[in-house]
Amino acid sequence: MNQTLKFVTLTCSLRVGSFNAAIANALPELAPEGVIFEHLGSPGLFPHYSTDTEAEGFPAEVLAMADSILKADGLIIITPEYNHSIPGVLKNALDWLSRVSPQPIAGKPVLIQSASPGKLGGVRAQIHLRQILGYFDARLLNKPEAIIGEVSEKVTDGILTDESTRQFLSRQLVAFRDFASH
Repeated sequence: MNQTLKFVTLTCSLRVGSFNAAIANALPELAPEGVIFEHLGSPGLFPHYSTDTEAEGFPAEVLAMADSILKADGLIIITPEYNHSIPGVLKNALDWLSRVSPQPIAGKPVLIQSASPGKLGGVRAQIHLRQILGYFDARLLNKPEAIIGEVSEKVTDGILTDESTRQFLSRQLVAFRDFASH
């Protein structure tokens, strides 16, 4: 591969010691040749979306994230599952990003990863997120899916240590690199 691809990562857990942040932090070392990563800012810095707030002007954090996504070759969303769905902070970020023009996620290759201490690994969050991203006309990589159950047994001191999960994510990143380059 001659071209370097830049993927931006959006981590959707605000918790200190987040398992999803551990996954996101492992991605650069698991990446195939020709891929670099940039972490997006925290969606926790966005105010709650409302048209009144939008009328006052887009927050700088929203515009910075939108610009980074727009310039990237792909977006990776790493999310936990809250109450059988996506976290409110992720929905709020997507609501803000949906209002930015040009639309940064439209046509963008997107990869979803989820991790949860439960056995289902965030599968319900992924189902809802896929539905929401359909609105954006995002180009979703459908397979292989990264749904990491029992993640508390796979992360030690904030580091993804489970070798089989690391190998799987490496293979998924190769698939995403190939998907994003077409």
